[in-house]
Amino acid sequence: MGKTTLASFQWMVFILAGTIVAPVSVAFAFGFTHAETADLLQRTFFVVGVTTLLQGLFGHKLPLTEGPAGLWWGVFLAYAALAAQSGSPEKVLSGLEMGLLASGVLFILLSAFNMIRFVQKLFTPAVIGTYLILLIIQLSGPFISGILGADEGRVDGKTALASLITLALSIFLSQSRMVFLKNYSVLISLIFGWVLFGVLGLTASQSSAQLDIVTVPKWFVWGVPTFDAGIFITSLLTGLLLLTNMIASIEAVRQVVQSEKPESMRKTSFVMGINQMLAGVFPTVGGVPISGSAGFILTTRIKERLPFLIGAAMILIMSFFPMITTFFAALPAPVGYATLFVSMAGILGLGMNTVKQDLQNVQKVQVISLSIMIGAGVLFIPETVLSSLPNVLRSLLHNGLVIGVLAAILLDQMMARKTYRALSDECS
Repeated sequence: MGKTTLASFQWMVFILAGTIVAPVSVAFAFGFTHAETADLLQRTFFVVGVTTLLQGLFGHKLPLTEGPAGLWWGVFLAYAALAAQSGSPEKVLSGLEMGLLASGVLFILLSAFNMIRFVQKLFTPAVIGTYLILLIIQLSGPFISGILGADEGRVDGKTALASLITLALSIFLSQSRMVFLKNYSVLISLIFGWVLFGVLGLTASQSSAQLDIVTVPKWFVWGVPTFDAGIFITSLLTGLLLLTNMIASIEAVRQVVQSEKPESMRKTSFVMGINQMLAGVFPTVGGVPISGSAGFILTTRIKERLPFLIGAAMILIMSFFPMITTFFAALPAPVGYATLFVSMAGILGLGMNTVKQDLQNVQKVQVISLSIMIGAGVLFIPETVLSSLPNVLRSLLHNGLVIGVLAAILLDQMMARKTYRALSDECS
């Protein structure tokens, strides 16, 4: 019982730490007040809690948490800049509500017509490995900046020192020979880092405003959903591209937990549609299965589903208690980055292990190499270069992960057809 309780709490902390950054940054980009930011966090916890439980019980049934999607995160930030230029954030936000609802309908239709199985065939080990490697390349910059406490191009020395100490402890514990310390390295490191930041005076002061004991998340707080052609098209493309994340994340966790039972992609897609629609009804950043769950499981060795489900239920319950939500929302972001760094790094090893079986195939090696170079190269293109392009193209072309994975799928299919033709000619 005690082991399950600790494991459940660690899952809760992992979900929480991976959920806070996106809504807080979106709130800052749109100029939300403190109260609006707190409400956004509450809605995010609610949507993440509900959809994680739905997936764990009825969808893929794996210990794979839901969280704000990096692609949706980028879309929100891109349109936040547009809203600042046009001076109409309300119109943009209501348009994003409609976009999230449309994305949800798309996933439900894919499930209803059983189209996921055709998409699934595109995600070979070479494509999935490329995705996992590019994911870490794309996340490495924000993680290092977050650990160093970089703000407006400057590094805070005290924050960086405290974060690096927390990171060092996390690495040490993850390599410990003591099973308890190794399995609960994330939880121990997070508590230590939070206390250290408090001792050094690096934690934000708590608001003295009176809070209700229990509140229910509000729906359509950004107004009635409105149609905007640019946002609508971007949202549909985002939904299609999230299939990459969903399928690759499921495959990554399936390998880690060594599950031989094939997951129902139709059910997973249906719940994914509910996820997107809930994010539109209770406006927040759209979610997706988080690949980092695989790294978390590798680090903690917690493969059981029960602690995962309890942890998700704890997040859902927290969303109804503003005082609890406000307390956990005060977690210093650098502590979260430092604590999750080892788990994220584990994804890179998983990606390399996934492509290992293809390294003897010259064509597969070429697919992987070209795709990673394309994806990583796109990450370093200055935003000013793309400023003259339409918003739809700009938000897509500035995402190296998406471009790299699309390149991998295209090249992999081209190579496969070329091999098939060659074999056909030999048979003839």
